Amino acid sequence: PRPQRHLDEIPVAAPPFGRAIVQHPAQGFRRQDPHQIARPIDPLQPFAFPCRGVWAKPGPESIQPPRCTPRNPPEENPMKFFIDTADVDAIRELHDLGMVDGVTTNPSLILKSGRDILEVTKEICSFVKGPVSAEVVSLKADEMLAEGRKLAAIAPNIAVKVPLTWDGLKACKVLSGEGFMVNVTLCFSANQALIAAKAGATFISPFIGRLDDINLDGLDLIGDIRTIYDNYDFKTQILAASIRTANHVKDCAMIGADVVTAPPNVIKALASHVLTDKGLDQFTKDWAKTGQKIL
Repeated sequence: PRPQRHLDEIPVAAPPFGRAIVQHPAQGFRRQDPHQIARPIDPLQPFAFPCRGVWAKPGPESIQPPRCTPRNPPEENPMKFFIDTADVDAIRELHDLGMVDGVTTNPSLILKSGRDILEVTKEICSFVKGPVSAEVVSLKADEMLAEGRKLAAIAPNIAVKVPLTWDGLKACKVLSGEGFMVNVTLCFSANQALIAAKAGATFISPFIGRLDDINLDGLDLIGDIRTIYDNYDFKTQILAASIRTANHVKDCAMIGADVVTAPPNVIKALASHVLTDKGLDQFTKDWAKTGQKIL
């Protein structure tokens, strides 16, 4: 046999299958249960493979990727769709389809709408019964509180939106203590999400797309927050924001975000698929050849 080189490892016999330990690095999973980092494989008691926010039990064909089943039954913890716009007509269109569980706005969206913030927010709240986020614009806690209380007076379903700054956290603590919903926005790290939950935030808004823009994986942040909140049973809901694509929505659903807020065009894109269009075109052509009519 050839001489052993200094970087070679001495071969070690593999343990029997029933006693093998499979290590699951926490970084590899979007929603990792801390008690499942390592566990034995028992062929008679298949263990649950974590897969991006859900659990699945493999059958005899466990060499294949497991099919995932929701960790919580959908009726107990439904994912919510918020619409990220101040365009009332666009909100109404999706609302009529039952696709609107809430609305998020911000100063940029108010500018785009060309309308007064109090007026347009009141109109949205007149038909959307879920949370409607309206954002403060001051940078000091005392001024945020004054603005937040004025915005909250528009309707009982207003969620006051504050930035994730120290003054924003101060305002969050006071407003949540007064019984108002608070959406802490512009979150870009798990530490920020943790401290916002400690301050009593109703929603935390991590921005996926803006992290992707600087070559970071925004979905990793959603997974990290999900793990932390599950570890300590925080009630703050993860409101995934800066959603750019239909895949962002799918990935957030798999990880376990409580809410996604997306522009109307992204919500509509969820129904699109090139093979659906191709199949419908073929059916239409074949139906025309039959010469039949239903009505």
